Amino acid sequence: MQHWFYSTMTLQQDSIKTTVHVCSLTARLPAQTQSPAVSSGGRRSSECIIRAVVTSGITFFLSMMAATLCGKLLPKQGWLPVTQSVRHGSKAVTRHRKPIHILKQKLLAVTKYVPPTPVVPKGAYPSERQEVKEESGFVLLLKRELKKLFQDYKMVAVAQNCNSNAEDMRILKHRLHRHGIAVKFFPNQVMCSFLSDSVYSNMAPLFIGPTVLFVSKEPKVKEMLTSLRSSPQMTLLGACIDNTLLSAQGVVSYSKLPSVSVVQGELVSGLAMMTAHTASMLQRHPAHLSALLQQYVKQQSSEEAPKAEEAT
Repeated sequence: MQHWFYSTMTLQQDSIKTTVHVCSLTARLPAQTQSPAVSSGGRRSSECIIRAVVTSGITFFLSMMAATLCGKLLPKQGWLPVTQSVRHGSKAVTRHRKPIHILKQKLLAVTKYVPPTPVVPKGAYPSERQEVKEESGFVLLLKRELKKLFQDYKMVAVAQNCNSNAEDMRILKHRLHRHGIAVKFFPNQVMCSFLSDSVYSNMAPLFIGPTVLFVSKEPKVKEMLTSLRSSPQMTLLGACIDNTLLSAQGVVSYSKLPSVSVVQGELVSGLAMMTAHTASMLQRHPAHLSALLQQYVKQQSSEEAPKAEEAT
């Protein structure tokens, strides 16, 4: 509807312009070139032109009014205005909240409504008593074996089994057995349950994932490390040697120490040297004193001999 009105307005404007242009050309014709008959006919034509101009002006005015009223009253569906007003040069003002005064904050905190805790009916929640499950006989048997193992063996090493097959495990067992080291397997749940009630509770974090125990009655750390070098699937985590918990690096440092027999021989030789030195120190002064006395006796006897000869 709006497009039709705009096209009508455009046609009316074009017709008015054409009529005004014709009137101007007619008025410019010279009067001598026109005959009386022509002049009377020209007057009539000019009157008709004027009437047409007035009629077209009225029609243009009415069409403008109709277009204005229809533009305001009819809904604008799928139509966009020719000109749009765009706002430039201004920014939105963001108002920030002012911080609340500390006294007001304290007052609000003190006067805040605290709803009472609802009364829980009995039986709505399970009882807080924890049911203690009795351990099976097999678990108790494994715990007894672990207790005996820690009492009889001086070295208990923990290693992680990183996906080693049966053949590798058999070869490793054979190498360790030559040095008197046995391989033991226990479930981690049983190990943690046993260690939590014993003095070896600090070893519990080592038992995560598939683990293996290397035990021996004497601490043969060098032999164990030598055997583990040929089995990269086994990763040493720690060990308990002579009731002392050691990390993997601590086990390596322990292996560099000399054996007990060597240390005992060095200790005995050191003590014997010290006792011999002490005995020599104690015998030095009496020996020196006896040597001085013997020299004095010799000097006295040599002086008394000439005197005896002179007296005779």
